[in-house]
Amino acid sequence: METWISLGMIVVLFAVFYFVGIRPQKKQEKETNQMRNNLQVGDEITTIGGIIGKIISIKEETCVIETGHDRTKIRILKSAVSRVDVKAEDSVD
Repeated sequence: METWISLGMIVVLFAVFYFVGIRPQKKQEKETNQMRNNLQVGDEITTIGGIIGKIISIKEETCVIETGHDRTKIRILKSAVSRVDVKAEDSVD
């Protein structure tokens, strides 16, 4: 009888761990990958390192961003994009 109770507690513990830890993390990873796959030329982005710029070209795994008033160009990995601040269709030039 004690074995079944112990086994049941372990199953409940794993279920709670899954719904509190693993599931939200997978959802966040899916949303982040979708955001990175939907990047467009003209989007204003912030990188993981805190660099803010506007995308001027996109290749398979990289993109080139333009930063600052002096129009410095930096090539970064798409995986370095933290968030999209302004979508291309929302920006006003």
